[in-house]
This record gives sequence, C-alpha cells and structure tokens, in this order.
Amino acid sequence: MSGSYKSRIQEFNAALTEEKINLKALRELCFNGIPFEGGIRAQCWKLLLNYLPLERAVWDSFLKKQRELYTLFLKEMIIQPGIAKANLGFSREDVTLHDHPLNPNPDSRWNSYFKDNEILLQIDKDVRRLCPDISFFQSPTEHPCKLILDPQNDYETLRSRVEQTTLKAQTVNRNRRGVTNVSPPARVHGPNPSSEYEVLPPGSEAHWEVVERVLFVYAKLNPGIAYVQGMNEVVGPLYYTFATDPNREWKEHAEADTFFCFTNLMSENRDNFIQTLDDSHCGITFRMESVYSTLKEKDAELYHKLQEQNIKPQYFTFRWLTLLLSQEFLLPDVIRIWDTLFSNQDRFDFLILVCCAMLILIRDQLLRGDFTANMRLLQDYPISDVHTILRRATELQDGA
Repeated sequence: MSGSYKSRIQEFNAALTEEKINLKALRELCFNGIPFEGGIRAQCWKLLLNYLPLERAVWDSFLKKQRELYTLFLKEMIIQPGIAKANLGFSREDVTLHDHPLNPNPDSRWNSYFKDNEILLQIDKDVRRLCPDISFFQSPTEHPCKLILDPQNDYETLRSRVEQTTLKAQTVNRNRRGVTNVSPPARVHGPNPSSEYEVLPPGSEAHWEVVERVLFVYAKLNPGIAYVQGMNEVVGPLYYTFATDPNREWKEHAEADTFFCFTNLMSENRDNFIQTLDDSHCGITFRMESVYSTLKEKDAELYHKLQEQNIKPQYFTFRWLTLLLSQEFLLPDVIRIWDTLFSNQDRFDFLILVCCAMLILIRDQLLRGDFTANMRLLQDYPISDVHTILRRATELQDGA
C-alpha cells in the first residue's frame, strides 16, 4: 500500500469520525474513488444515499430501528399461508370456508399470494443469473436469514415457493423495451446456462436468494412500480458492497441495509422504470434525448454522424441510464463508477455526462463505422478503463 493511499484512507477515517459528517467534504473525497479497507466504502455509500444520518451519535439506534423494521416487513410479506404448520402436522388454519386457494375474492389472502407469485417468478429468473462472471451470488452467505429458514415459523424461502408453483416464468415478462435492451449480448451465463445451480444444504442460502428477498419486499411495498426487469442489476452492486464489508457487525445486516439504500436510490431513479412516464419531463425518454442534446453541444460532428445513421439514443442509452451502467462493465468497475455517481449531488445529470464521455472516447471508431459496426460498438462497449471515462466526464462537466 503506497504512502499516498494510506494518507487517503486517513482522510476518509477523519471525515467519517466527525461528530457530524460534513457531507460536502465527504462528497469531494468520494468523487475520486472510495477505499474498500475498513468498510469505508460501505459507510460512505450509506451516507451518500441518504440512509445513515449525518450525526454519528445516532447511528446505532437508527440502524437498530431500521433493521427491526425490515424484519417486520419479512414477517408480513414473506408468507405462504399455513405451509410451515402443515408440514409439521398442524391443521391448515388458512384454509377455511371464507378463504381458500380457489377463492376469487380480490381481498383474499390466497388471491394476493398467487398474484405475488407472478412477480416472484420474474425476480427469481433474473437474480439467478446475476453477475455470472463471478461466483459470489451463487455462493452461500455467512449470515442466512434465521427467521425465514427456521422451520418452526410460518415462513418459507422464496426459492421453495418458486419450486412449488406451477406458473410459467415466460408468462410474466415485464421487460420494458425488449430483452436485447436490458441484457447485453456479450454476457455469458456460465458454462451451461440451462442447468440448475447447485442446491445448498438445509439452513443455507445463496447470496442471490437474499437479493431476491430484497426485491420481492420492495415490490410488495411499492405496488405502483412493483418489479421491472433490470432492478436486480441495480441491487446487485449495492448488496455485494455491503455483504463484503470488512466490518462484521454491519456485514451481518447487509440485507436490511441494502433494502433501504436501494429504496432511496429508486426514489430518485424510479421514473426511469415507469412506462407511463416515459415521455414526460422526468421519464426515461427525456433522459435518453438529453444524452444526444448534450453530445450535440460537446461534439456536434459525432452527434450528426449518429443522426445520419439513424442510431437513436434508445438503442443503447436505455440500458446505460436505467441500470446505471451496471451491465456495461465488470462489477469492480461498476462499483468504482458508482463511487463517483453517488458522490455527485446531481448524480443522474452526471450520468448523462458519463454516457457522453463514453461516446466521445470512441468517436474515431464511430465516425469510421457503418450502422452495423456502430451498433455493435454501442451494444458491447469496448473501453474497460473506467478511470479514463470518469476523467473525460469530469472534463465535460467543467466545460473542457
């Protein structure tokens, strides 16, 4: 570890141990990247995403309250009526003359259960293939949810619930603009994509199952948006960062902390996932067009070239913007980009500048290429050095 890096860690430690965090100063520190050591990144992200209060003295009580609240959400929402008690030989209290699996009443608990299954199946399909280039999400977590895994409770794993349902996942596709706009063509989903992942022993659960639970609870609490394909790619880096936190006490509560940070992030980003807002001033169409209007201002020649070839921004920027570039780079690089995005008070405006920087950095190839070659470049972005991209975006922000 170099002397300058040690000095940088000391700067972060000093900023994070103040009685009241100076958010402006912390943002400036985080903009150029956040160290992983000592759980610094996890703490910074929780502050930058407006989860942790700025007063350090209330952190313990606040986190205790939030984590208890999340446990309450699990108790209320991760339920299959009567399944655990029935498995233990008890009577099915949930199957009565007034409410039973065939009850068509929309207020029926069973009716809600079957509707939830439709959302769950789409979530399950997506989280199982999360970050296929690393093994983390398929490996068991050190801190499985005891509440869900205890057979004495009226809860079950969502994985079991999926296995028991007879619904077909293909019937619940909530993809907004076609699979190719959400899943990049260059990703390889393991050596044998059709095979099932290895089943973990009883009492264990994989990290993807934790992500599945976070998304399911979010969908239940936000019925207006529920779950849209791609949200799993936004949760993934958040959860990975918190679940690998060197601070074991905070690492144990990665699931709850991820849920609240994801909820805060989605409160800023959710309009991009709501189709009825697509053409509004706050919708995704406006943001995609903002990439081109900004490009026109920064590099008119490249803008006109893309216009001449009829390469519309929605062909590639839809995925870039909605998923915060999480599908364009490897996970460590995505996390580095998010350090800078989260540290920016106008993070989604800066994201537009990052997208423009990505275009300008391959301008020579785009100016030479035809429609097919350019679409291939944009759908499978060729530059992997995110520091160069962020540096160019910063120059664009500064007017260079």
